[in-house]
Amino acid sequence: MTDRITLTGIRATGHHGVYDHERRDGQPFVADVTVELPLGRAGASDDVADTVHYGELAEQIAAILAGDPVNLVERLAQRIADAALAFPGVEAVEVTVHKPQAPITVPFTDVSVTIRRSTP
Repeated sequence: MTDRITLTGIRATGHHGVYDHERRDGQPFVADVTVELPLGRAGASDDVADTVHYGELAEQIAAILAGDPVNLVERLAQRIADAALAFPGVEAVEVTVHKPQAPITVPFTDVSVTIRRSTP
């Protein structure tokens, strides 16, 4: 059984999108990330070195959301997944990136992309 750490609602302004105004003006992006890893050792040791420091993970996610622009939310999600998988012990990650102000011409609440990646 694999354990999970979930970060929900990490927000940052990014300049991602295929349209010039999206890149120029920016808009909010929100990420939900769940990493899977064995947490038994951390539970026994009570030492942050035996787990993923979720504060550091959150900072990396926010930096990616606010970082170098990409065209697609799918690419943004992949960047976040790659960063999460680089943490020691992480075996898999699920990333949802929300783009609540996407340029859609009909009323909507949110658009999001969810990906799941794992170590080989």
